[in-house]
Amino acid sequence: MPSDALLRVDGLSTSYGPVEVMHNVSLEIQEGELVAIVGANGAGKTTLLRTISGLHRCHSGKISFAGSDITNSAAHTIVRSGICHVPEGRQVFAPLSVDDNLRLGAYTLRKDSEWVESEMARIYELFPILKEKWQLESGNLSGGQQQMLAIGRALLGHPKLLLLDEPSMGLAPLLVEEIFRIVQELNSKGVTILLVEQNARMALAVADRGYVLETGQIITSAPANELLNDEAVRKAYLGY
Repeated sequence: MPSDALLRVDGLSTSYGPVEVMHNVSLEIQEGELVAIVGANGAGKTTLLRTISGLHRCHSGKISFAGSDITNSAAHTIVRSGICHVPEGRQVFAPLSVDDNLRLGAYTLRKDSEWVESEMARIYELFPILKEKWQLESGNLSGGQQQMLAIGRALLGHPKLLLLDEPSMGLAPLLVEEIFRIVQELNSKGVTILLVEQNARMALAVADRGYVLETGQIITSAPANELLNDEAVRKAYLGY
């Protein structure tokens, strides 16, 4: 891979208490790519994203973003640098309206109201169902609508890199297809995406490249179409 990666993770190891759960993980993402990290439940995928976004600290290794060392930087500093994280389980602010949830995504940018309104219009154009329900308490949305809201909120932060953690979790098959269509559309518009997903087949079908994470270690990486056709990967993660 070229040396001028947008995100570079070198030798990352992290623990929960005395138990090391991430072991010497290294990966790179180039600007404009859609990269998938696949693996079984408990492989360490969520921990990896939480460490990149500053929600969990590593005890060794280095994380570089856009040429700057962000290893163990505060989460709000990392957001301001251009990394926005859509967490597992969506985590919308249930009592707040759809509109208020979205506006929180622009908070760290400190932009004027005209800019915010313009960006809100852009998000509502991308997610028309959210525009229909803009006054509704977010806790009353369906799971798929909450996922759209969580992605929209992150996009209000104008990310240089969007981290998506299990966006298909708990969704009906038709909604899963819609979420992945949105992920592809965002990437086609220039958003760089690191996608963590247990649905390996769907993730690799939309990604440029993929990494396979197993028990806290990267065991292989390749162009996504190669991983889809890799017999060992198919048997272990794709179910055929």
